[in-house]
Amino acid sequence: MDNATTDMNQIDLNKTVTSATPVQKPAQHQAKWYVEHSMPLAYLVLFAVLSLTVENFFSTTNIVGLMLSMSQIGMVACTMMLCLASRDFDLSVGSTIAFSGVLGAMILAHTHSIALAVGGGLVAGALIGAGNGVLIAYLRVNALIATLATMLIVRGLAFIVSHGQAVGIDDDSFINFGDARLFGLPLPILVTAGCFIVFGVLLNHTVFGRNTLAIGGNPEAARLAGVRVERLRVWIFLLQGLVTALAGLILASRITSGQPNSAQGFELDVISACVLGGVSLQGGKAKIFGVLIGVLIMGTVENVMNLMDVDAFYQYLMRGFILLLAVLLDQLKKRGNHS
Repeated sequence: MDNATTDMNQIDLNKTVTSATPVQKPAQHQAKWYVEHSMPLAYLVLFAVLSLTVENFFSTTNIVGLMLSMSQIGMVACTMMLCLASRDFDLSVGSTIAFSGVLGAMILAHTHSIALAVGGGLVAGALIGAGNGVLIAYLRVNALIATLATMLIVRGLAFIVSHGQAVGIDDDSFINFGDARLFGLPLPILVTAGCFIVFGVLLNHTVFGRNTLAIGGNPEAARLAGVRVERLRVWIFLLQGLVTALAGLILASRITSGQPNSAQGFELDVISACVLGGVSLQGGKAKIFGVLIGVLIMGTVENVMNLMDVDAFYQYLMRGFILLLAVLLDQLKKRGNHS
């Protein structure tokens, strides 16, 4: 009799646990879903509020201008995503944009060849990126120190080769590259969209992308699994430099000159956009759609401040707050994953 009673109590307890479990799991799943999609939802709310409250924000002209203004950040964010995912980062991207634009403008002025100007700028960017990769991967220099040094060196070179002056561009064909339209959209926007597609596929559907996330998650485990960690890091930084140089050449074509002082502080905007998009500063985690949302948030905030004639000093203040918010969100998500 006692054994029967014990069995019945055990059955009732199992039923209670079983019936309680389905109630808890959907709630946990829903909470996790909101955390994972917090930034896209926040951007949708932000966009809706701004469309209703800020004059001319939702106009076709302003939306195209918004996408055009964030095209450079979007392009470079695609490769910065790979750097961050592999536990590195690059502070030299702003200087690389300036130097590639200046170099491309100077080559164009001397040779009148668009191919040589574009090729020279891209090669310079790739060499800068590869140099960063060698310093970090093979010489074991800390990424902060290596890319900070490169930032200063490359910016200095931009001023030296241009004698501290803007290098004008008077070739209409080169200028049209920044102003040309296809399907009603400026070409820089389409180039940026192409970067998101290419690097999204690279991250999610290739061995290169999987290995990048692997070395960001655990470099030693990736090395033991056969991943050539050092060579992969060099390739990541080479791609970073190449795409950044392309962004610099497009910027030079848009402003019709190579400016040695352009893109100052650009690297912080790019890193902020990536971290807002869910790319972990600890490495091993990145989503291309999240990076797109981060770029949209950065571009939208800057666009609205310009529409409202917010003073440039306050814009710096807001960008600093956004960077701080991005880092705090990264920390909160990290703690939530560990709990």
